[in-house]
Amino acid sequence: MYRYDQRIVVTLDAGGTNLVFSAMQGCKFIIDPITYPSNAQDLDLCLETMVKGFTEVIGKLPAPPVAISFAFPGPADYVRGIIGGYLPNFPSFRDGVALGPFLERKFGLPVYINNDGDLFAYGEALCGALPEINQRLAEAGSSKQYRNLLGYTFGTGFGIGMVIDNRLNRGDNSCVETFCLPHKHNHEVIVEEGVAVRAIKRVYAERSGYADHNYEPKDICMIAKGEMPGDSEAAKKAFEVFGEVAGDAMASAVTLVDGLIVIGGGITAAKEYIMPALLKELRGDMKTLKGETLKRVQMSVYDLDNPDEFDEFAHGDNRRIKIYGTDEFINYDPKKRIGVCISKLGASQAISVGAYAFALSQIDANTPKDPKPGHVG
Repeated sequence: MYRYDQRIVVTLDAGGTNLVFSAMQGCKFIIDPITYPSNAQDLDLCLETMVKGFTEVIGKLPAPPVAISFAFPGPADYVRGIIGGYLPNFPSFRDGVALGPFLERKFGLPVYINNDGDLFAYGEALCGALPEINQRLAEAGSSKQYRNLLGYTFGTGFGIGMVIDNRLNRGDNSCVETFCLPHKHNHEVIVEEGVAVRAIKRVYAERSGYADHNYEPKDICMIAKGEMPGDSEAAKKAFEVFGEVAGDAMASAVTLVDGLIVIGGGITAAKEYIMPALLKELRGDMKTLKGETLKRVQMSVYDLDNPDEFDEFAHGDNRRIKIYGTDEFINYDPKKRIGVCISKLGASQAISVGAYAFALSQIDANTPKDPKPGHVG
């Protein structure tokens, strides 16, 4: 949709340690990133650093930008650009900072701020998994096309974004979340305690008996593959439990959204140990009080990165049925189905693309259309 757009949007990857500034045109970065320390503990210094970074980026651009657009970690009133609340990585913002209005006044540009999970999903919906899968379906001769998508990020936390009918669902409170769903194995605990970096480290410690280990998920993945010394079975189990708990939460969400699921984040490097358990949850059964067995997710769930499963997903159960009282026929596919895949863009790229596309979509939505020839306004 915006892959060939010539407008330029300034972007920011806002982390608690570093602020990484850049700019996009046609869904691609056009300058080398500029990195400065976040100074997140000092509000004045943090805002000063943001102004410095954006100013430096704008000075390197071949043409003036049309907007500033970026993700910010944590709760916020994103529609109004106000950041505040529980922000472990940005403690100086906790009392509320009108960041969007501040930057708009500094640069004279519209400023759009969103949750990183939202922008990941939006980037995948416009320029990533969703158009790619729809193209593959069309090439396979399928009439099935998808417009809804859930995007999940596996990392420090359990992020989510939701796109409905190709539009980002920001909610009425900028609070579309699933990290606070109950954990499958302990309903008194949030699901994020089972779907995060800390969960993999904890389960590996419990299963291996190495309570004081200093391994990160990357190391534990290498142990699982036999590329590093350690308890291989405990490492595999850590990712398996991660996938099981994630799949349980996803089943609740996708039942309501009825769309595709795309997953991103560095932890997906261990997908061979995560995905079987995740898919098993999505394909699991539940029972009624009468003892009847029903599928947890009412749609059939396919692994879209598996060529054989994608082939079955694409072809469905297409048939021709006769229109009653006529000699005409119509195509009918009664098979309800969704799919899960790993991001091809990568989480960071998808978030930046989402920020770029979101800014342009908002500008386009608020730009008066030219009247048709002969029309008098």
